[in-house]
Amino acid sequence: MSRHLTIKDHAHETRLFTQRAVIAFVVVVLVLIGLVSRLVYLQVLNHEHYETLSQKNRVKIVSVPPTRGLIYDRNGILLAENIPSFSLELTPEQIVNMEDTLSALRKIITINDEDIEHFQRLLKQKRRFDSVPLRYRLNDEEVARFAVNRHRFPGVDIQARLIRYYPRGKLGVHVIGYVSRIDEKELRRIDNANYSATTHIGKLGVERAYEDILHGQVGYLEAEVNAQGRTLRVLNETPAIPGKNLYLNIDFEMQALADHLLGKYRGSVVAIVPKTGEVITLLSKPGYDPNPFVTGIDNKSYQTLRTSKDKPLFNRSLLGQYPPGSTIKPFMGLAGLEAGLARHSTFCPGWYELQGEDHRYRDWKKTGHGETDLDKAIVESCDVYFYELAHRLKIDRMHSFMSRFGFGQKTGIDLVGELAGLMPSSEWKRRERQQVWYPGETLITGIGQGFTLTTPLQLASAAATLAMHGQRMQPSVLHALQAGNDGEPVLHQAKRLEPVVLKNPAHWHSVIHSMTRVMHSARGTGRASGAGATYEIAGKTGTAQVFGIAQDEEYEADEIAERLRDHSLFIAFAPAEKPEIAIAVIAENAGGGSTTAAPLARKLLDYYLTGKEQ
Repeated sequence: MSRHLTIKDHAHETRLFTQRAVIAFVVVVLVLIGLVSRLVYLQVLNHEHYETLSQKNRVKIVSVPPTRGLIYDRNGILLAENIPSFSLELTPEQIVNMEDTLSALRKIITINDEDIEHFQRLLKQKRRFDSVPLRYRLNDEEVARFAVNRHRFPGVDIQARLIRYYPRGKLGVHVIGYVSRIDEKELRRIDNANYSATTHIGKLGVERAYEDILHGQVGYLEAEVNAQGRTLRVLNETPAIPGKNLYLNIDFEMQALADHLLGKYRGSVVAIVPKTGEVITLLSKPGYDPNPFVTGIDNKSYQTLRTSKDKPLFNRSLLGQYPPGSTIKPFMGLAGLEAGLARHSTFCPGWYELQGEDHRYRDWKKTGHGETDLDKAIVESCDVYFYELAHRLKIDRMHSFMSRFGFGQKTGIDLVGELAGLMPSSEWKRRERQQVWYPGETLITGIGQGFTLTTPLQLASAAATLAMHGQRMQPSVLHALQAGNDGEPVLHQAKRLEPVVLKNPAHWHSVIHSMTRVMHSARGTGRASGAGATYEIAGKTGTAQVFGIAQDEEYEADEIAERLRDHSLFIAFAPAEKPEIAIAVIAENAGGGSTTAAPLARKLLDYYLTGKEQ
């Protein structure tokens, strides 16, 4: 049997090995080039970017919101506090698809369209790494439901936060105001660094006026986090500095009593301590509950408030501008005494005519008051006497004197939004209406009608100035500041304004004496409200017309629509010789000042001076 010999082709095998070695080498070189290129891209070209990402994956700077200061009344009654609440919050940079996430969340937690709409607005205002609240005040069931599904929602978490709460509801809203979510306009004016962890800001009242003091200073946490953004441990901490607590001059029990006494009427009550300018009551009725505004009131509820005929959102104490009516007569009397024009007597037949005119300016008393001097004119509120006095004074002298008491000017109270009212002059009418001033307009200005407008706060402030014989104090609602709950309150310093100085100081006594006779004499218009008082009251009733009545018509309240009836006004201070309180009351469409406003004020004076309502 023959055997075949196989001879190896070494040349072919060498070529094959060389080819394979070259290919392998090329592949290795290409892989190395790819690796080196990627390393250069990562380590050189994008070093800063990936280093930042790496650091963010490990350490995160978290802003810590400061605790907002509390608000108390002068007696320590809590008016604004912070209560714990759970909120659902989203961090945009950790969410891949925001729309899908929101849609999925709505299946397990109640989230309405207004919540989504507001969240979308906040989303535009915040940075991508900031936590943005979607829903506030989650209940226990909603918190538990989310906890079970938490793994499905990277970038979504429930945060325990403190939210503002007003335990007294509507009674203090026009003084305290409220906080609500920061809007775009506010973002442009605030310190964004200090508000980086804050979602709410003071909108009205004390909350807005003292925002910088109440807010505090933001703190920071340097925290180690995992890939999902969950905090593992705190590396470093700069504590937030809480806002200071405020004590107000407001006596809340007196405020509540004033609200009760106003009853069905819309209106305002303002009470001031004449010596210091402390505002102890600042009531505007009706009010509204501020708590829904904190987390976002729904549109239907807001529109109900906004369109209400009673205007609950309107702060009558600071913004309400009313004809002062006869409450202005003591000040006009002072102007006449200073000008040497009020020492005369005038016969009052029940009407007044300017020479050469047949129009009759009527007195409230149809049969007239007979022979009347200044004392009797104030006591019985004789319109005819003040028509004559105004005619002698002329409008510009009246304007100049009344302005010294703050009429037509802002009082400077430490709240935002106060209006100035109006004390007219001939120059004002030329400037604003391009018209000349008529003598008849001077007459009705003398009894607090016509163009003249005052706020309840102005009336109370003017009454306080009169009580102090011209010493003027700036009204203030702030009583003291307190750093921390254990700190010693630091009293707010009262501010003096330019005083009213008379040529003859005896004129103060003359007018104040007449005002006490309004309350305590047999013919005084306020005698019913002054009866039985254990202290002496200096007061003046007033009635302000809401619409004009023709010459041949009579005013019949029962035949007039309720909102067209006269406003009831009253100013007073007591005790007359050593005043501790000055007060102004306006009850809208409540009739004469002696029937509604004066009795209400008497009960408040009793409460403040004797500790009990008569």
